[in-house]
Amino acid sequence: MQRYILHRFLQGVVLLFCVAIIVFALGRLTGNPVDLMLPEDATPEDREHLLRALGLDRPYYEQLYLFLAGAVRGDLGLSIRYRQPAVDLFFERLPNTLKLVPMAVGIAVLMSIPLGVLSAVYRGSIIDRLAGILAVLGIATPNFWLGIGLIYIFSVQLGLLPSARMGGPEHYILPAATLGTFAVAGMMRLVRSSMLDVMDSEFVKLARIKGLSELVVIWKHCLRNAMIPLLSLFGVFVALLVTGAIVTETVFAWPGIGRLTYEAVIFRDYPLLQAVILLDAVIVLAVNLVIDILYAYVDPRIRYA
Repeated sequence: MQRYILHRFLQGVVLLFCVAIIVFALGRLTGNPVDLMLPEDATPEDREHLLRALGLDRPYYEQLYLFLAGAVRGDLGLSIRYRQPAVDLFFERLPNTLKLVPMAVGIAVLMSIPLGVLSAVYRGSIIDRLAGILAVLGIATPNFWLGIGLIYIFSVQLGLLPSARMGGPEHYILPAATLGTFAVAGMMRLVRSSMLDVMDSEFVKLARIKGLSELVVIWKHCLRNAMIPLLSLFGVFVALLVTGAIVTETVFAWPGIGRLTYEAVIFRDYPLLQAVILLDAVIVLAVNLVIDILYAYVDPRIRYA
């Protein structure tokens, strides 16, 4: 088991190194980032000053070395807009996103598992077809449209819930629902597919032969085993929530990581954008590492694969 964990950790380090290089390269593929940051009326002296401040007047290999060395030390540069270390800004906003994500995950799980189970149990029925339609709509509907629609219905028309910004518990409902629905469709189809595979297995047929009720067979035997593939892909859904948070937090003016990413793009805050992308990658890789370890405990065959 320790060897497996070490192997997965080293894989994560290599992936993080690759992400850092990609983040570094993307900022330079479209030209010099300084040209995007400066206003149109900037003087050549302003351009030279910003080049020196960001270290962009050095050769590319030296820039890459300084970027990677700074990343190892936890120094990802100074935000141009806020005049604060980009890492400090990230961790200042991170708790706000972490308050939102667990509620979104809860909503996604509470919606996707029952719908996926019902769709599998009543395959081919009207319930299965309706669940399939909901899944297609969930995948096809952009997050910002869903968020705006929920604001219009529950805030503007009914006046039941606040439309934006952080506050009391009621402020979490619409953003969490918008973000959670983003993952429902994929999770629901995965639960349905896993349930169908398990329901056709020999041990389920044996449970029925023993006289167990259909409710016990479905919820105790089938669902328990169907959750194993879902656990293995939970890290993918976390990554989807991280990317979905950019749109959701922007729509609801939620001061989290997603909103910070949007501000970094809009205000051309190049060092901040690099830091947010890289630190988001660290979080996603860390979550995937934890899930891989849990999956290895649930299914010991994975350790020896």
